[in-house]
Amino acid sequence: MYSTCFIWFALICSGRALLVNSPNIILFLTDDQDALLNSMKALRKTQELIVKNGITFENAYVNSPICCPSRSSILTGKYAHNIKVYNNSLNGNCSSAEWQKNYEKYSIASYLKSAKNYTTFYAGKYLNQYGSINSGGLAHIPPGYDWWIGLKGNSKYYNYTLSINGTGRFYVEEYLTDKMKNFAVDFMRLNNDKPFFMTLATPACHAPFTPAKRHSQNFPNEKAVRNPSFNYSSENKHWIVTMPPKYLPTNISRLDLIQKKRLQTLLAVDEMVECLVEELKNLNIYSTTYIIFTSDNGYHIGQFGQPWDKRQPYQTDIKVPLFLSGPGIPKNRISQNLVSAIDIAPTILDLAEVPIPKDMDGISFKNIMLQNIYPRSYILVEYWGEGGLKVNHNCPWTDENLMECSPESWCKCQDSKNNTYSCVLHLSKATHFKICSFTDDHDFLEAYDLLNDPYELHNIVKEIEFDKLIFYRNVLHKMITCKGETC
Repeated sequence: MYSTCFIWFALICSGRALLVNSPNIILFLTDDQDALLNSMKALRKTQELIVKNGITFENAYVNSPICCPSRSSILTGKYAHNIKVYNNSLNGNCSSAEWQKNYEKYSIASYLKSAKNYTTFYAGKYLNQYGSINSGGLAHIPPGYDWWIGLKGNSKYYNYTLSINGTGRFYVEEYLTDKMKNFAVDFMRLNNDKPFFMTLATPACHAPFTPAKRHSQNFPNEKAVRNPSFNYSSENKHWIVTMPPKYLPTNISRLDLIQKKRLQTLLAVDEMVECLVEELKNLNIYSTTYIIFTSDNGYHIGQFGQPWDKRQPYQTDIKVPLFLSGPGIPKNRISQNLVSAIDIAPTILDLAEVPIPKDMDGISFKNIMLQNIYPRSYILVEYWGEGGLKVNHNCPWTDENLMECSPESWCKCQDSKNNTYSCVLHLSKATHFKICSFTDDHDFLEAYDLLNDPYELHNIVKEIEFDKLIFYRNVLHKMITCKGETC
């Protein structure tokens, strides 16, 4: 151990990187966990065990603020436009036959297994349409996995079905996060003599926000975060955000309840992190294991008068927690560098010393951890709006272009077909800037100076110099068509 630490220190000082030969890698992937609305309040043990022992990426963003496109990008290191995953439906290529045939096999697990014979494990939510009879059902096991414990469909906590290595099994009383934890412990005990890669994709803190029964009384006084954008109305945003009702109702106790229950669901995740770290130490493999913790997208609860959901281009929806600890990683370090979901796959391959495929759009952020060097200042965020699927006729809307409108959320619609947009985020020491272009009849634009307006209250697109506007639109046009190294 002494010689390893000494060599690591010497190589850091010389500006070179040393990695454990074929380290173990664990990826914790939560669901709809925000970075800006106090979600980490529920993850005290995670903060002690991962955050304080590694790097926090303050500027970590997803590339699409919705589950399936984002998860597909995390798995492959590619922007959604290059894997043609547009939404959470089979028609949107979510776990569809086309996805399985053309893209699924090019995942982190497949590359690790083929290059270095990693033993691989996946438990929890995969892609929203996984298990559909129209795409292979529960017998389908994505290529590259030795242990497959895949959740059928979207997030659930009780009364769920898992594909256990291709065989469906229904569970009633066992809390899903706990079940995942037990499978993970069994896996580590049987596979600790060779390098492994594990993904634990918990349902927390996605709707229906069901906590483990032991946590149902926690956070009794929790309330939704009343930040400056909470219940803020502006006419200078895309119409889906400004449509009636303009403000939230007087009684918003439902939002406070959602915030409380979201935090409660994360407590079981915190316990799982603690359990697995303890098991790594018991097996004497903690020192050779990298741990990554992140979410598939962010969330809003009341921001800009929108009740609760994601899908929008604002910071609450696209900024996520991202932490990494492991051998040689500086402790308690905060990085301000810009990273995104497509960078996770190439980083994991880089940590395992597996060549990064040239057609990956992401870039390894290993050098951030070692030398604080990173060659990126722009990322792309893209989203394809949906409509006509869940418009409740008890609301006063008849436009089939709308979606996610219900009396429960005060008939405030969360999406529309022309809520389709692409954004470029530019971050440097002097600039935190975002511009978004919507695909609608008006070619609507939103732009924000995030240094001076971190809550995105003021759309400054009409104040931008013409040359600057043309520059960013050219950058955006390039990024929505980029592939591989051109990204």
